[in-house]
Amino acid sequence: MRKRIHLLLSLILVVSAVLAGCSGSNGGDGNESVNEGSGSGGGSGEKVKLTAVITKHPLTKPLGEMEWLQQVEDAAGVDIEWQEITADWGQKKGTMLASGDVPDLFVGPNVITDADFAQFQGLFQDLSELTEQAPNVQQMFAEKPETKAIATQRDGRIYGLPKYQAFWPDTVNRQYINQQWLDNLGLSAPTTWDELYEVLLAFKEKDANGNGDPSDEIPMDWPGGIGGYFNPAVLLGGMGITLASEVSGQGYFVEDGQVKNFLTDDRYKEMVMFLNKLYKAGLINPEVFTHDYTKFQSVARGEGDTAKVGFTWGWVASDRFGEQVAPQYASLPPLKASAGYSGPLSWSYDYYSMNFGTNHIVMSAKTKNKEAAMRFINELYSPKVGIQVLFGSIGPNIKDNGDGTYAVLPPQDAKMDPGTWKWTSTWADNGAFYISDSTELTLGTDMQEVLTHSEPLKGVLEQVNPETDVYPAMFIKYETADNNAMSLNNTNVMNLANASFAKWVTKGGVENEWDAYVNESKKAGLDQNLEIMQKYYEEYMSKQ
Repeated sequence: MRKRIHLLLSLILVVSAVLAGCSGSNGGDGNESVNEGSGSGGGSGEKVKLTAVITKHPLTKPLGEMEWLQQVEDAAGVDIEWQEITADWGQKKGTMLASGDVPDLFVGPNVITDADFAQFQGLFQDLSELTEQAPNVQQMFAEKPETKAIATQRDGRIYGLPKYQAFWPDTVNRQYINQQWLDNLGLSAPTTWDELYEVLLAFKEKDANGNGDPSDEIPMDWPGGIGGYFNPAVLLGGMGITLASEVSGQGYFVEDGQVKNFLTDDRYKEMVMFLNKLYKAGLINPEVFTHDYTKFQSVARGEGDTAKVGFTWGWVASDRFGEQVAPQYASLPPLKASAGYSGPLSWSYDYYSMNFGTNHIVMSAKTKNKEAAMRFINELYSPKVGIQVLFGSIGPNIKDNGDGTYAVLPPQDAKMDPGTWKWTSTWADNGAFYISDSTELTLGTDMQEVLTHSEPLKGVLEQVNPETDVYPAMFIKYETADNNAMSLNNTNVMNLANASFAKWVTKGGVENEWDAYVNESKKAGLDQNLEIMQKYYEEYMSKQ
């Protein structure tokens, strides 16, 4: 018996020593960044299995080929089974959430919305306490309090974490004209709508691209519709309307403390009449309401050195027109609606939507190992990881200068522009990440080009007061009933607006049909939405 007792005690001592050695082997609390050289897998040596859905750009390569992502998973001690979604997420999401069979994590811009949180209560994890396990997220909240405001629901809970990407300009839209065509025809850049009409007419009739074919120029083009990016709504800045992409896609804007909608504003009617004048003169691409975005982009890239589009809107010239013909184009300031207009000029102020994003990563409440999931989230929000989420891995996409500074490298594929290369290489803007304002990163040529081409808009954008001239959509959380009502109303209003806009531009009739259209918009719920938004706007402003 004594021998057995001695043997048992010896075994206990050996096991205790082994356990003590294992518990001390990790050397950290699991929250340090992968880029500081620590491992945070929990010390067991076995990775925790997680599942995740990500909505990504169709260009983006498979996640298994992203070096930075594998490093993040290794550092967090997780092995994630990814479901990569490039289309029809709205339909797939509805079925998934209704079934309750959900992954541990959702990644992507507003991949799960505030409305989903309200509709599927109990399905998503409140992260407000778990963020204590994620010092990188806490750092983001401390350095950029806006991110915590964006993340926090009206009841104080946090279901989705935002992104912040630091480097983007104040607007998504730049206004381009082919300067070489102007020079070929001895014309000056337009400053008013009437001057624009005369320039576009010359582009159409005088073989502006000089290839001997006077019929292959497209004077004006945009990707159809009136909502979203790169469309003529920015012309409304020529009558003093300040847009903001978070809400202007559905017509909303703020003026003199009032929430308004330009879709029923007389200034919008005037703009539609101008566009119809252009269309009747053959100055707008006849496929403007039928081509898809891919066709919209490819047409503007011309044929070799021969450009095809005279005037349009885009993110940056190299992306809009391709590297070969992009040097032909110049960016323009806002155009006055008329020579006699003496009011303020404005544009689309998009700083918040450009640099912040809502609900870019969400955790399921059913996640069995929430600690492991938070380790992964913490790694994602390291600023050094953030630049890789946005631009691609250090090595092929980013140069580490070895002194705490970095530089975005040119595309490895010489035929690809930097913007397309970014979207091909990594999660890009769709990712969940944080980049500190103190990060020293030399941007690629496309981003340097964006900032240069934004210069003609700088004076106007500096006059915008984001606290009073822009509806703070990203910071407002609606009650469920109001959110649902607005969503339904917006669908009805935009169905009417888009159909009317296409008809009026191509066939005319806005003058005779305007009053009836305004009344139909009100019946569709526009007035109710304006009342709701005004209430929340005043509540928000009272707290500032």
